[in-house]
Amino acid sequence: MYLAIPKENINGETRVAATPGTVKDLIKSGMEVFVESKAGQNSYFSDQEYKDAGANIVDSEDELLSQADVIIKVLPPSNEQLLKIKPNAAIISFCQTTRELDTVKAMRDRSLTGFSMHLVPRTTLAQKMDALSSQANIAGYKSVLIAASRLSVYMPLLMTAAGTIRPAKVLVLGAGVAGLQAIATAKRLGAQVEAFDVRPVVKEQVESLGAKFIQVEAGEDEGVGEGGYAKETSDEYKRLQQQLIHDHISKADVVITTALIPGRPAPLLIPTSMVDAMKPGSIIMDLASENGGNCELTKKDETITHNGVIIDGTSNIPGTMPVHASELYAKNVAALLTYMVKEGELNLDLEDEIISESMYTHNGEITHKPTKETLTA
Repeated sequence: MYLAIPKENINGETRVAATPGTVKDLIKSGMEVFVESKAGQNSYFSDQEYKDAGANIVDSEDELLSQADVIIKVLPPSNEQLLKIKPNAAIISFCQTTRELDTVKAMRDRSLTGFSMHLVPRTTLAQKMDALSSQANIAGYKSVLIAASRLSVYMPLLMTAAGTIRPAKVLVLGAGVAGLQAIATAKRLGAQVEAFDVRPVVKEQVESLGAKFIQVEAGEDEGVGEGGYAKETSDEYKRLQQQLIHDHISKADVVITTALIPGRPAPLLIPTSMVDAMKPGSIIMDLASENGGNCELTKKDETITHNGVIIDGTSNIPGTMPVHASELYAKNVAALLTYMVKEGELNLDLEDEIISESMYTHNGEITHKPTKETLTA
């Protein structure tokens, strides 16, 4: 089986879908691995390292894609790349299938089998394939460091001869993987941390990291969705939520927002009126900018200032740490791929939960029900 790892050449993506380490594992599974020249350059993996791991280096993207049985990427292939791929080949990458509909339709029309790392089910068996969590962990960590480097105040409490310096106040909105890592990192830097989440069940995790959990009093199932994700909340809950966040955000030096509902626009948590209530010099790190942002003023991949408040809309924070981001993502992809490969061939058991739920196109059909419904709506 010909496995291709092309170079990421869209939107300045620095990550790569396979490292020399995972190439060895893929070869052990019976695959022949072909890597486009300089595919790992932005993640600091050289062609020689891939060669030493047993991969073949290919200079031509056309040659690589046209012969591939399976292609692994970070971002979905461009329309131009899709035209070079032979029918019935399989592609594994990130893809928000209910939002990237043009890609899904092109995959269907080319009879390509698509697997999205966004769709991998959150089950114990699939845990090592959970790329969303591995990349969110990095985003939560790095967002705090970026904010700290821009702040005009210290993060920790300091006792100096000139007087006492109060600790910075950090508010984290959303206590999923990214939020919990942001809390842990901010606490390590000595900040005073508060966190909000629509799911009361995360209170214990937040408090175990030393942060204060702030919550809206509501029903137990409010905001709790399948697989540990958040879900849409009621209008009354949203009204109470807005008031609670407003009360705390006006005192914060740093606000880190991480609230995302899979395949949906990011929920609006911070309207302009809240930003206006914040202190000049404070910072919003919007980790939901890829899906529109949790802040009304967020601009994807831009950093703006509004009335002295800095709003960072960087959408690919994991890409700022390409070595570890690539290592983790590559392990997630390799775990999914080797799970599907039997005796060197791709075995697509559609009765298998992990395979069927991760798949969104196959044999000229859209197989992911929510994506199909979005297209026909």
